[in-house]
Amino acid sequence: MSKTYKIAILPGDGTGPEVIREGIKIIETVAKKNDFKLDFTDYDLGGKRYLKTGEILPDSVTEEFKKFDAMYLGAIGHPDVKPGILERGILLKLRFELDQYINLRPVKLYPNVETPLKDKKPEDIDMIIVRENTEGLYTGAGGFLKKDTPQEVAIQESINTRFGVERCIRYAFKLTQNRAKNNKLTLCGKTNVLTYASDLWQRTFNAVAKEYLQLTSDYVNVDAACMWFVKNPEWFDVVVTDNLFGDIITDLAAIIQGGMGIAAGGNINPEGVSMFEPMGGSAPKYTGLNIINPIATINAGAMMLETIGESKAAKDIDNAVIKALGSGKIKSMSAGKMGLSTTEVGDLIASLI
Repeated sequence: MSKTYKIAILPGDGTGPEVIREGIKIIETVAKKNDFKLDFTDYDLGGKRYLKTGEILPDSVTEEFKKFDAMYLGAIGHPDVKPGILERGILLKLRFELDQYINLRPVKLYPNVETPLKDKKPEDIDMIIVRENTEGLYTGAGGFLKKDTPQEVAIQESINTRFGVERCIRYAFKLTQNRAKNNKLTLCGKTNVLTYASDLWQRTFNAVAKEYLQLTSDYVNVDAACMWFVKNPEWFDVVVTDNLFGDIITDLAAIIQGGMGIAAGGNINPEGVSMFEPMGGSAPKYTGLNIINPIATINAGAMMLETIGESKAAKDIDNAVIKALGSGKIKSMSAGKMGLSTTEVGDLIASLI
């Protein structure tokens, strides 16, 4: 008897519904091939709902999500909603409330995908970034004193707990061990300036490393990491870092792998429900034109299947993406320049599964 997985679908705003449609097309195709079923439930969270009802994310909906096997997100962000309202009210709230304490970002250069790095090939760009997802500067701790006066003071506090740091680092060491590529884990921080927060990360990293002596562990300052990502990306296997640095270096990583159109990520709770999404935003100017690149969302679907235990199906998607890109039919990763429509890219990948 085939297994059925319950998946919460959050199409979201802008081009989100267009790319999630193609993602669903692919995971349904691969589910038939691998003899499992998917039970989808749609949620209309996002800018349209907020503008119509004033509601962002009801607590009852968050509780419902805990009953799913996974969550699949298109994009959040609406031009008529002030920046930060939806992002904090939906994305950050879900990460915190569902304890999705790992942001997982595979960085992989596919064949026939252009990278701005001179002479770098797919074998040179193949790393995973593990970003702590529920602490640091993103907790919102801080405040104002004498706001809107010449004497105004703004304080933003970075909250790092030994518990939160250690579980993130342990996840990264286990991932490095299971990945079995270069068996190397790099801690990215700023110990020479952030002498409290980064010191906690460094001490915890060193302590856990003693349990994984078969792996190579090293350290790089975040500014140096940005330089080496560009100059020598092949040096990196798995990188673990805090919330803010992870937010920054994953965008740099996305462009060296070919852009936001191909970059996928997961917000992971290893003991609970996880959410998977493309790295790009809602791209409102492309809404309804059927020209946005769905590959990042398709890759996010593969990550989702891998996480819920369908590794073979996830690999089938990855192989189909490689074949599609190798075919030469997709001319670019940029919206409107692919040579195919959003729907046609999805159809091409589905045909290769």
